[in-house]
Amino acid sequence: MRLFCLLLLSFVAAVTSFAAEKRPNILFILVDDQSPQDLKMYNPLSTLDTPNLDKLAAQGMVFDGAYHMGSSMGAVCTPSRHMIMSGRTVWHLPVSPWGAKTSPPALEQNTIPAVFNRAGYATMRTCKQGNSYEAANKLFTVRHDAVKRGGDAESGSQWHAERVLDYLKEREASKDEKPFLIYYGFSHPHDTRDGRPELLAKYGATNHTDPNSLPSLHTKQPSLPVNYLAKHPFDNTHADVRDEIAVSGVWKKRDEASIRNELGREYACSENIDTQIGRVLKRLEDMGELDNTYIIYTADHGISIGRHGLMGKQNLYQHTWRVPFIVKGPGIEAGSRVEGNIYLLDILATLCDLANVPAPESNEGTSFKPVLQGQKKAVRDVLYGTYSGGSKPGMRCVKQGDWKLIRYEAPDRKVSETQLFNLTENPDEFIAEHGRTGPMLTNLATNPAYADKLAEMQALLLTEMRRLDDPFRFSNQPGDDLPPLPAQAAKGKNGKGKGKKAKE
Repeated sequence: MRLFCLLLLSFVAAVTSFAAEKRPNILFILVDDQSPQDLKMYNPLSTLDTPNLDKLAAQGMVFDGAYHMGSSMGAVCTPSRHMIMSGRTVWHLPVSPWGAKTSPPALEQNTIPAVFNRAGYATMRTCKQGNSYEAANKLFTVRHDAVKRGGDAESGSQWHAERVLDYLKEREASKDEKPFLIYYGFSHPHDTRDGRPELLAKYGATNHTDPNSLPSLHTKQPSLPVNYLAKHPFDNTHADVRDEIAVSGVWKKRDEASIRNELGREYACSENIDTQIGRVLKRLEDMGELDNTYIIYTADHGISIGRHGLMGKQNLYQHTWRVPFIVKGPGIEAGSRVEGNIYLLDILATLCDLANVPAPESNEGTSFKPVLQGQKKAVRDVLYGTYSGGSKPGMRCVKQGDWKLIRYEAPDRKVSETQLFNLTENPDEFIAEHGRTGPMLTNLATNPAYADKLAEMQALLLTEMRRLDDPFRFSNQPGDDLPPLPAQAAKGKNGKGKGKKAKE
């Protein structure tokens, strides 16, 4: 009997040990400023080559409906990366106007690195420096952050890859058997988009530096986006933000040569990122770790680069509000595609769910593990977006099913605009200035035939603003007796708070 008990205990210990060894690894890949429309998997007309991402998509799941919730400041990266790290909604972050009241103290202790450190994971991070969540970033056990936006191995994206490859080499040498969580971030394709010379040549682009001249057009450059405009038709409440007037290589220009050259630079930087991702995936495969690793690829937000006559990420059109999102890992059907309707803030809850780690009480995100497992097609029905980095209240949007409403208001700029789109009929959000034919290929907000839908979406927007503690209201909404904003939240017309830069 004693021998049987000993054997049983040994068996249980072995099973427990095996289960611990088999806890999944996590490779979270985050790029800086990338529209889904840059990638062939979202835009078949794109000429960007990303063989490693294409392979990842073919082996995993592509999300058509992944979004960042928005921003209360010009540096959209900052709240986005806070949301990723903490699982908190946009108005409940430490950097929000009411952050001192709506964000719990010591929130960094319930962010991705802290949670997974406590769960026994080895945590490593390499990413850009700044415009992020520093209190959380420094909790990774191994950290190598730097801004790398140059065109060679040391000053560009390869630097970030080398940090991950070095870490994996050290793990192998030390025989580290802990599951790992690697936060593999890049500084590109955010401007300045100084690509590798051979990739710039591939896309017909140059690192244009003279604001008084135009770059040359080249047949290899990407075509203009389908929803390109030479100028946005109205002030969107922050038309003078840095990203709209001071991006090196474009500045205030929206001519064909400037936009196509800048897209070529974007593509050169993005292909280099793809190459560096491929190097890390190959190393994981050689180590025998790839099959037990969940891989997530996404961006902190989208970007315009000529779409709708805009350059930056301070808007709520689909090319900027949406993000690319691919997941591969154990149990995920290869080549699958879903709507998803996820926010970036859902990542923490999902990683915890995949790793069987309890999500912290401060988390407000929803795990999309059921979507990854094929049990659901979407996490939620309604999506809300905000941009309030310029004049207030700024921009808001709400999406439900096929329909999307965008509202703009800035009394100090005499801005008051409303847009209503049916995204099934008009996925590129064409407006009158695009000159497209077809009754649905435009803004429908002023069309009497859609007055009921407009009213329905306006009511839905108010519901979401209330639910998410949005501290602003539009002139056509109830005031709700909101208290005045804290003084330190006030920002100038360039989106800068006291001591903070709007540039990312």
